[in-house]
Amino acid sequence: MDLTYSEEDQAFRAEVRGWLEEHLTGDWAALRGLGGAGRDHEAHDERLAWNRLLAEHGWTCVGWPEEHGGRGLSLVQQMVFHEEYARADAPVRVNHLGEELLGPTLMAFGTEEQQQRFLPEIVAVEELWAQGYSEPNAGSDLANVQTKARLEGSPDDGEWVVDGQKVWTSNAHLSQWAFVLCRTEPGSQRHHGLSFLLVPLDQDGVEVRPIEQLTGGSEFNEVFFTGARTRADLVVGEPGEGWQVAMALLGFERGVSVLAQVVGFTRELAGVVDLARDNGAIDDALFRDRLAELRVELDVMRFQALRGLSTDGGGGASIFKLVWANWHKRLGEVAMDVLGAEGLTAGAPYELDRWQRLFLFSRSDTIYGGSDEVQRNILAERVLGLPREPKGTPATREARG
Repeated sequence: MDLTYSEEDQAFRAEVRGWLEEHLTGDWAALRGLGGAGRDHEAHDERLAWNRLLAEHGWTCVGWPEEHGGRGLSLVQQMVFHEEYARADAPVRVNHLGEELLGPTLMAFGTEEQQQRFLPEIVAVEELWAQGYSEPNAGSDLANVQTKARLEGSPDDGEWVVDGQKVWTSNAHLSQWAFVLCRTEPGSQRHHGLSFLLVPLDQDGVEVRPIEQLTGGSEFNEVFFTGARTRADLVVGEPGEGWQVAMALLGFERGVSVLAQVVGFTRELAGVVDLARDNGAIDDALFRDRLAELRVELDVMRFQALRGLSTDGGGGASIFKLVWANWHKRLGEVAMDVLGAEGLTAGAPYELDRWQRLFLFSRSDTIYGGSDEVQRNILAERVLGLPREPKGTPATREARG
């Protein structure tokens, strides 16, 4: 893949930069830098309004095909967009799950009716989505899903009735819909008999309970389904084949969506460097070496992401997940070391700064979206051809799917 910027790419960069300079002013300027790791609760309503302004001007879903409401940008141009968005210190966007995960999944597996119903609302940021995957006993071992759904009536005009519990459901308390992995074939086990349902959250059969985190936010939730209902035609793919759809969605999570993530890391690293300059930690040769190492690794990560996304296979998604998750966790550790003793105390009653939240939240990076153990098993078994681990370990079960 050619990783140089063409004249067309440079012209596009100027377009993005100019639009942001023109619009991220006045009241919108107060949103600069808000959101991010462990800070997703910051000014949510205001950031939602900003996202809808982006949508009005065609700056959402920029990598989607034009026939689905996007701009059809190349990977390089998508990176340019995210670079300029980060350079402007624009607020973190609120529609990641819909734009980067569900949307591409519906394009690949959804019916034309599902695409027409949901994709325009995602582009316009009029409906927000939550991910109903993890359960108390189905986290790393996702195939152990126990939430059940039964079909009442016919496949044409009936309804799915959902019962069960999901947990660690990001921003469910702010979302109108969830895509939910359910067991729809009684007696089925593991990845067999699962279906991928689209379920409205604003109904009597759904209870959302925010979980307060060490970061001070509550973007994670428990979601209880008790006779919750959704239309029979809101199953993505065929009933019983939800595992394939769910795994494809995780591929999108580990794919194009990481472009924005890497650029966000660049902004965070720059902030840690500024912090080190301000408090004098930069004068310590050890800190300079650690920061320089993070910078070099980030540059390599950025180009590896683009190269990996332009090719198929080879375990690139699993390798990249291992790399960025552990890099980000080390960034949080370095930030705390730069803070020194100041990083060990919180303001009254419990007020954390952005670096303390970064440190705490980044501890989860090596777990969500596929834990390190799962990624290593995938690489060992599917890429290197090593013998499988004995049956029964959660990491092995998810890796096998």
